[in-house]
Amino acid sequence: MKIEFQKMHGAKNDFVVFDDMKNAVSLSAANVAHICNRREGVGADGLIVARPSEHADFFMDYMNADGSVAEMCGNGIRCLAKYVFDRGLTDKTSLSIETRAGIKIVDLIADGNGQVGSVRVDMGAPIFDPAKIPVDIEAKSWPILDYALKIEGRTFPCSFISMGNPHCVILYDGADLADAPRNYGKVIENHPIFPAKTNVEFVQVLDRKTALMRVWERGSGETMACGTGACASAVFTIVKGLTDNEVSIKLLGGMLSIVWKGGNNSVVMTGAACSVYDGIITI
Repeated sequence: MKIEFQKMHGAKNDFVVFDDMKNAVSLSAANVAHICNRREGVGADGLIVARPSEHADFFMDYMNADGSVAEMCGNGIRCLAKYVFDRGLTDKTSLSIETRAGIKIVDLIADGNGQVGSVRVDMGAPIFDPAKIPVDIEAKSWPILDYALKIEGRTFPCSFISMGNPHCVILYDGADLADAPRNYGKVIENHPIFPAKTNVEFVQVLDRKTALMRVWERGSGETMACGTGACASAVFTIVKGLTDNEVSIKLLGGMLSIVWKGGNNSVVMTGAACSVYDGIITI
């Protein structure tokens, strides 16, 4: 089977994207892992298929680089929104996109050339209930902040949240921030307190409006950016009173703007969505 795809990225978090509006394409985990392999396939942090939805304009079928199915991807949903608009699958500039974490509303923002340059996403309210994240910790109240998690002789102050997928956010004060995902990410991702594994964010606050983040993504490893992770990190810097309600998260691949007014308000993320090239792959 030949698939026409587009390579895309959001803050250099990259994806293979194609549409299957007739639900005619079935991919195994091995197929996805092969496509995302950077030596044997196209190479990507994940694969996204635009499919029909009975409840929204489109359904985002998202899979991690190892072929595992994921609930949500913040950078990926921005790319999908640009893809369906650029391909003429819709002429709407405000879209509802169904994900495994619910329906998200996205707004396309034109650049100076009239092209879709960035996308704003209503990510929904953060989830702090440990049973819904999920994280296997008994707690009488939440959010759970600075839980002492011991890993390889170190104790990490972990805060737990779901942005449609599980996150472990660590305010990291070490000088080795750049190495932290590779050194500790995989072990934390697979720690037994996370029954569905977890994404791991290492965060340093620079000032009231800016934080630096490095990430280890569940099923993909270290990536250049993570949209849901940026949202999770911003929420906890706001909860802790370390930043204002609008935070710029600096990632290896670029900047994401996150706004959260607290409580049950939605987290709103804005960032770039970029097309790289079109191609055909045979599976």
